Amino acid sequence: MRLDQFISSSSPLSRKEARRAIHAGRAEVDGEVWKDTGKHIPAGAEVVLDGTPLTVKGERYLMLNKPAGVVSATRDSEHPTALDLLPAELTKDLHIAGRLDADTTGLLLLTTDGKWSHRVTSPRVDCPKTYRVGLNTPITDSAIEELETGILLHNDPKPMKPAQVKVVEPQLIELTISEGRYHQVKRMLAAVGNHVEALHRQSIGAISLDPKLEAGGYRELTEQEIASIR
Repeated sequence: MRLDQFISSSSPLSRKEARRAIHAGRAEVDGEVWKDTGKHIPAGAEVVLDGTPLTVKGERYLMLNKPAGVVSATRDSEHPTALDLLPAELTKDLHIAGRLDADTTGLLLLTTDGKWSHRVTSPRVDCPKTYRVGLNTPITDSAIEELETGILLHNDPKPMKPAQVKVVEPQLIELTISEGRYHQVKRMLAAVGNHVEALHRQSIGAISLDPKLEAGGYRELTEQEIASIR
């Protein structure tokens, strides 16, 4: 790993700030001051910044119970973001794996692991997502049949993959889909003559929202949850 990358990954410094620190002679590798930002660090070498040894932290994997009104973005000038709900020391290099609309609540996954998040969001990977959907009118048998067969949405080139529908109450269903098209759940219900009043994501793959998490709460994923996406 390059020296500037190592320092930015293991300290609060950005890559630009790490380069400045290196040029200023603040970084040492195995007791020797290095000023070459792009020089690669040998395996097992000790890196010290301002007299403090550094170690690269592992990838981070978090679940967040997203409240309504929070946007699934790392930055937004007008609205609170998912990252605003986390301690500042956890947010570095985090990105969201599978966004939710501002008015949609529930399970949001955040990670520093790009390959892992790709498996969550890629249409080529069958990673089912289950939503609890509050409806404007009772769901009909014909609507359920259409959803479970695979409907064609307006302006989409091919039909949706078949969904799974579980009726909880006449105006409350659990809908499981394996794609992530734009406003997909809302558009699917509109296509069968209904309207989504409330939308809450309960699970992604084998990862279910922890019932102990209040709105805005978060926790790290367990090793078993992380491995379930692999």
